[in-house]
Amino acid sequence: MNAFADRVLCWFEKSGRKNLPWQSEPTPYRVWVSEIMLQQTQVATVTPYFERFMKSFPDIRSLADAHSDQVLLHWAGLGYYARARNLHKAARIVVDEFAGVFPAHIDEVMALPGIGRSTAGAILALSRDERHAILDGNVKRVLARFHAIDGWPGMASVSSELWKQAELHTPQAQVAEYTQAMMDLGATVCTRSKPSCASCPLREDCAANRDATQALYPGRRESRMRPLRKTCMLLAECDGALYFEKRPPSGIWGGMWSLPEIGDADTVGDWCRQNLAAAPAAQNELPLLRHSFSHYDLDIRPVVVRLQGASSKVSEPDAARWIPIDESNGIGLAAPVRKLVNSLQESGW
Repeated sequence: MNAFADRVLCWFEKSGRKNLPWQSEPTPYRVWVSEIMLQQTQVATVTPYFERFMKSFPDIRSLADAHSDQVLLHWAGLGYYARARNLHKAARIVVDEFAGVFPAHIDEVMALPGIGRSTAGAILALSRDERHAILDGNVKRVLARFHAIDGWPGMASVSSELWKQAELHTPQAQVAEYTQAMMDLGATVCTRSKPSCASCPLREDCAANRDATQALYPGRRESRMRPLRKTCMLLAECDGALYFEKRPPSGIWGGMWSLPEIGDADTVGDWCRQNLAAAPAAQNELPLLRHSFSHYDLDIRPVVVRLQGASSKVSEPDAARWIPIDESNGIGLAAPVRKLVNSLQESGW
C-alpha cells in the first residue's frame, strides 16, 4: 500500500488541475512540447504560447519541417531559447530515426536533445501512463520538505536521495494522475514562499510542517554576486526599416534575430560606415535597459541612428536583413530587443 500516493491522488481528484490545454489530448508530442515550455516558466505564461504553437505545428512532422526562424518566432518572449532549438532538432531526429513516431523507451527519449530524466519520465507518464518517476522543481520541493532532505538539490548526493524517494512514492497505477498531482501540489500548495500547509494532503507526516522548517527546504545554492555585463545595441533606421542581425546558433538568444552590438572601442559612425556603407544623419539614445538572465544581469545602452542612402542589399540575407519596423513582429526577437523596437516606435523618432 502506498499511503503517500493515495493521499496525493485523493487530493488531485478534488483540487488538481484538469483543464490545462495539453491535458485535453495528451499525446506524447503535445505533452513533450508543454513540458519543454514549462521548464523554468509558469503555466499562466506558457498556456497562450502552447496554443499558438500547436496551431502552427500540430504534430512532430510539421515542427520538423518548419524553418528555424518560424520556430523561434513562436518562442519569442518565453526565454531560454536553447529549449526551442533543441525541440526543433529533436523533432527532426524523431522524423528521421523513428519515422515520426515519438520513441517508446525512456532511454531513447532521454537521448533526444533537451530532454533529461525527469522530462522524459513526465512525457511517458502523462501521455502513456507508464510508471516513471519525475523530479522537477515542484516535486523536489515537496519531497525535500516531506522528508527533511538537507542540501541544495543540485548536489549529487542530494539529488540521489530525492530520486530515491521519488521512485519509492510513484505508484504502480494511475501514474499519469499522480505525476500531474505532484506537479500541481508543488505549484499551488507547497509553494516556495508561504506554502498552504493547512490544505496539503501530506501535512500530517511532513517533517517540515511538523518542525515549522518549511523555509529551510529545499536547500539553496551558495549565493554568489551576480555579474553585471554591458553592451551597446544599435537601432539603425533607414527609410522606415531597421537593420537586424541573426545571433550565432549557440549562446544567449541563439538563432534569434537581434540588433547589432557595438563594442566599446567602436564609434557608432565608424561602425555604420564600415558595415552599412552610410554615415548617421542623426543620432539619439533610448533609456538604458537592464535585462536579467538566470546567472547575470545585462545593461543595454540603445543608440538610435538615422541613415540616408544605406544599401538595402546585404551580402548574407540569412545573417542580416533590413526589415520595415512595422513588419518586425514577423520575426523572432528576444524580449529585450522587442522592448527596444517598441520603444523606438512609441517615441516617434
